Amino acid sequence: MGACQSLEVSEFCLEGRFIDFVIKDGYKLKGLLLGTHEGECYVKLAKHLRAAFDLRLPRGTWLQVVGYKKYDIKKDKVTFKAERVMAARSEVARVQTIAAPQEPPSIDNAKVKPAKTKATILVCQKSDCMKRGGKAVCQALEAALSDRGLEDQVTIKGTGCMKNCKAGPNLVMPDKTRYSQIQAPQVPALMNKHFADKGLEPQQESFKEVPIVNPKFC
Repeated sequence: MGACQSLEVSEFCLEGRFIDFVIKDGYKLKGLLLGTHEGECYVKLAKHLRAAFDLRLPRGTWLQVVGYKKYDIKKDKVTFKAERVMAARSEVARVQTIAAPQEPPSIDNAKVKPAKTKATILVCQKSDCMKRGGKAVCQALEAALSDRGLEDQVTIKGTGCMKNCKAGPNLVMPDKTRYSQIQAPQVPALMNKHFADKGLEPQQESFKEVPIVNPKFC
């Protein structure tokens, strides 16, 4: 089978929450990590996007990525390459003003309400759990909270060893339910179980193409 026959190329359109940039050699931007409903996904950026992408893009921004995917039949592997990146219409203002200084809001002492106590998800941060996928779990939890609009109600807190290293990653939900051997793709179902009544439907958002690029390249 020739090289052409072993590769299948097609267009794709992917939606998800921005998790992080993928950097090579400490400074070269290579791609994006997205939190989708199927789990964490790596998307390589085309050269014209790498040169102009704004690295101040807020984590959790809901993005739509369009490009080409290659399926290597021999290796049974799919790779994604982005040609365009768009932000959800509801997030355009946030993306466009991330560098603008914000005036502190005026405070009326008579109307100040005590802050609500956040629910806390505890995640083991020790090396064994991190090696077993703990970092990806933390990123997936952040994306899931953002998807459901729960950033102001639930916080993620790293802890010391939970004394269950061989069964890592380990985490404890706000209701004290403990989970072991959790992987990033399982996080959405876990969040639905514990926060089903507060879930949102971000996939219904309309998208508007915006220049998610560094102003100095404009």
